[in-house]
Amino acid sequence: MTDPNQPVDPEATADADAAVPEAEEQVDVEAAADEEAGPVIDTGAAPAGGEEEIPVAPDEAGQEHPDTVLAAERLADLQRLQAEYVNYKRRVDRDRADVQIRAAHDVLETLLPVLDEIQLAEQHGDLTDGPMKAITDKLEQALGKYGLERVGAKGEAFDPNVHEALMHAEWDASDEALPSDATATTVVTVLQPGYRAGERVLRAARVAVADPQ
Repeated sequence: MTDPNQPVDPEATADADAAVPEAEEQVDVEAAADEEAGPVIDTGAAPAGGEEEIPVAPDEAGQEHPDTVLAAERLADLQRLQAEYVNYKRRVDRDRADVQIRAAHDVLETLLPVLDEIQLAEQHGDLTDGPMKAITDKLEQALGKYGLERVGAKGEAFDPNVHEALMHAEWDASDEALPSDATATTVVTVLQPGYRAGERVLRAARVAVADPQ
């Protein structure tokens, strides 16, 4: 404590007065820096050295995210289109095969009159030998590759699917070409042979039939 009776030193007093403004000036500088930086806002951030996970607000209860719903719809559309394409491709492949078969059958049907003439020539002995015999044999072999075969022969049991009965005749028991053990209506004469390609009958055989005695 300073003694009031002790004389005051003018130089010490001057030094003290000079130090006070300097301290005040330093305080003003710090206050100005705080004003320029703006007010301090508490962000609630975690202190340094640790990261706090920010919670995400869940969707409403019982509802999926719109993007999930849209993705499911697009997936369903894609699956439906894929199924339609597979069915379309199978149908086109099946129709293409059917068209090819029908086209081949149409060509075979146009050749039936030619085959009838060949059949008549063979019956009259005109194709027993010579170049025409070789040609007809090659023609029948070529048509056979498309499944063409002749139907209708004497002694066969009558089948309305491949035979067309034009007349009914008497049973000739002495005819060796007829089966002796026949029990159903039987073909006894082939008036015009029929033709079949695969499972399709192009023309039924025209025949005369008889019932066994």
